[in-house]
Amino acid sequence: MPLPDGPPAPDQLLKDIAAARPMTIADFMAAANAHYYATRDPLGRTGDFTTAPEISQMFGELVGIWIADLWSRAGGPPFRYVELGPGRGTLAADALRAASRFGCVPVGVDLVETSPTLRAAQSARLPQAEHHDEIDALPDDAPLVIVANEFFDALPIHQYVRTADGWRERMVGRRDGRLAPRAGETPAGDAIPAVLRDRPEGTIVETAPVSAAIMQRCAYRIARRGGAMLAIDYGYAGPAAGDTLQAVKAHKFADPFVDPGEADLTAHVDFTTLADAARPAGVTISRLATQGDWLRRLGIDARLTSLTAAAPDRAAELESQRDRLVEPGEMGELFKLIAITAPGWPAPAGFSGDPV
Repeated sequence: MPLPDGPPAPDQLLKDIAAARPMTIADFMAAANAHYYATRDPLGRTGDFTTAPEISQMFGELVGIWIADLWSRAGGPPFRYVELGPGRGTLAADALRAASRFGCVPVGVDLVETSPTLRAAQSARLPQAEHHDEIDALPDDAPLVIVANEFFDALPIHQYVRTADGWRERMVGRRDGRLAPRAGETPAGDAIPAVLRDRPEGTIVETAPVSAAIMQRCAYRIARRGGAMLAIDYGYAGPAAGDTLQAVKAHKFADPFVDPGEADLTAHVDFTTLADAARPAGVTISRLATQGDWLRRLGIDARLTSLTAAAPDRAAELESQRDRLVEPGEMGELFKLIAITAPGWPAPAGFSGDPV
């Protein structure tokens, strides 16, 4: 069903679903998240979730060091710092501060953000930044270094389920007085990767065409103007089957189909899909790295030692922050990174092995 202009209020979204045929998981997710992000600051203890930059300054600082190292080895060209879905601006502020220590200062700071609430928080931290509604609105006068931390996970996904009659797209509709997913009626086998089409009945497969389209637009811009992109998110190397749609509210998992627009809806990111989307642009694509390995290679333990020496009374707190970012049982294994670089740019730090 077509979505109304602007983010619908939760009660209107429920009415729309009740009054019309079921909508796809992708349309439901897009509408719910549009309202959610437009009406609140979801981060921190009083919000619904916490991201790595909010856990520790070390995260943003190492992103800044990564940028400064790449920029230096590329010959120190003028560039624009771009962040997709920059939260409160914490990552950008920490990264730019760290990069500036090496003389790495962008000619512009550009933030792709649509939430009025988050734009205000970002402007408070980064008064020099310019806001944009979409990738295509970014200036085209210099190479771009793009950072996307926990951006792709919030973009809408399509879900497909293997039924007795074949593959069908999952839809959201009313059932027993509440919202719930169910199989649609139109055959959808062509949407399923060939290696997954023979999976048994009940198997769920997800696709993310919006994420792929955004990644491809970024890649073509980087290939044409120069620069790099760093994508950080929780996810996997596909293709793979499984239902990863989830809702988080007040730092706890919730039912994605209860109170739409009042919880953060996300799904795990298929990094293979992102890499495949970027490849036609002719960019260089790094190996996939876990967040723990990447941060260690960039020197998080050395940074921890430095911060602890400067503030011994915070030693336990700082070590706990480092562990949350790096350890396998925390964010270290689930969160992953991939980088793309323009032709002629050096290989980015933190990724082992040859590019793919």
